[in-house]
Amino acid sequence: MKWYLSVLKQYATFSGRARRSEYWFFVLFNLIAFAVLFGIDMMLGMASEKAGMGILSGLYSLGVIVPSIAVAVRRMHDQGRSGWFVLTGLIPCVGGLVLLYFLVQPGTVGANEYGVDPKSMAA
Repeated sequence: MKWYLSVLKQYATFSGRARRSEYWFFVLFNLIAFAVLFGIDMMLGMASEKAGMGILSGLYSLGVIVPSIAVAVRRMHDQGRSGWFVLTGLIPCVGGLVLLYFLVQPGTVGANEYGVDPKSMAA
């Protein structure tokens, strides 16, 4: 839960670096929160199968879109890549796979042009 809250505290911070655990725990908690809210939408009859979400899950998704992009950019920075590499996910067919490959790669050891190694700060 601390990873989720730390990302939300850095709501629109696109500078710095994010460890793999910070990114993936944030993704995990987002999926869980979305599933719970979508379940509530379904029970209350507010879900749209055509849209794939309901009012509560839609509002939640809108609320976390900026921190989701920000943590992905910081994840790219951890590897020494520009945050613009996040846009590779928009390439049809293979873009999502390429972005997934980038997101699972380990970060650079030691400081890089985007800041100090978050692993060394945690130790």
